[in-house]
Amino acid sequence: MTQAQQPGTQSEQAHGAPGGGSPSAAPEAPVAADRELGTIRRYAALGDSFTEGLMDPSPDGAPNRFLGWADRLALGLAESPVAGPELEYANLAVRGRLLERIIEEQVPAALELKPDLVSFVGGGNDCLRPGADIDGLAAQLERAIIALRAEGIQVLLGNGYDTQMFTPVLRALRPRVAIYNSHLWTIAHRHDCFMLDLWGLRRLYAKQMWAEDRIHLSSLGHATVAATALGVVEGSTPAGRGFRIPPAPARRVRQAVTEEAHWMRTHVGPWVSRRLHGTSSGDLLEPKYAGFVPVSRLPVPADPEAPGPS
Repeated sequence: MTQAQQPGTQSEQAHGAPGGGSPSAAPEAPVAADRELGTIRRYAALGDSFTEGLMDPSPDGAPNRFLGWADRLALGLAESPVAGPELEYANLAVRGRLLERIIEEQVPAALELKPDLVSFVGGGNDCLRPGADIDGLAAQLERAIIALRAEGIQVLLGNGYDTQMFTPVLRALRPRVAIYNSHLWTIAHRHDCFMLDLWGLRRLYAKQMWAEDRIHLSSLGHATVAATALGVVEGSTPAGRGFRIPPAPARRVRQAVTEEAHWMRTHVGPWVSRRLHGTSSGDLLEPKYAGFVPVSRLPVPADPEAPGPS
């Protein structure tokens, strides 16, 4: 288990604070003492559509409402020795959010809530945009992590998917995501954060793990991520094996053209339209749990179909 996966040692001296300045130029900010395992009483999830839970429909059938890996992680923590049934949970994530807005809106809200554990997965929407400043994104994120760790909050970071398995449009983003992920690992090591390694979670790259839009996870994918995240926090996740992604099933040319055209029309087209009009899928939406709620109030999902061999 690497230091980034299991906090517990004194962090390196951290630099900066949310809101401005480069990490190298800001004053030092010491990290508060780590909490012992078994004292996670409050968990807050920060992020975008991934953490909001798209496309994992809520078991209560509420329209446009999703469960997702973070809700599933909260349910798992409630049965874990590192937390327990009295766990309280907040989910501040909103679909479509860019990293800067996550930091501006959700980090201050999380600091006011005073959680023991925060999960922070963001930057994916930024990486989709041409000309994204990956180094600048990492600097922004580090300042936010410093602020959280300075309050003694344990942080679970998550990195980006390996886009190699996707359509060529998304596959072209692979170098950009890889650079961002390298920065995330550096931040995790510097500040004693847990790391949810989505890039290295090879069993996540089976077709049944993904929704039709090829951006969001299916219910099975969310359940897989939640189980992995729980193992990371508990310190029980074994190292994965292998790096290659299994090749996708062969398609006839006509089938491939039809499927790609449908994907572009149904999923890429609306995203481009929102970009051109300066709107977001999360406009006018509020977090589903802006304050802490008992985990006992969360809808409980049925077990998804077990994944096949990885």
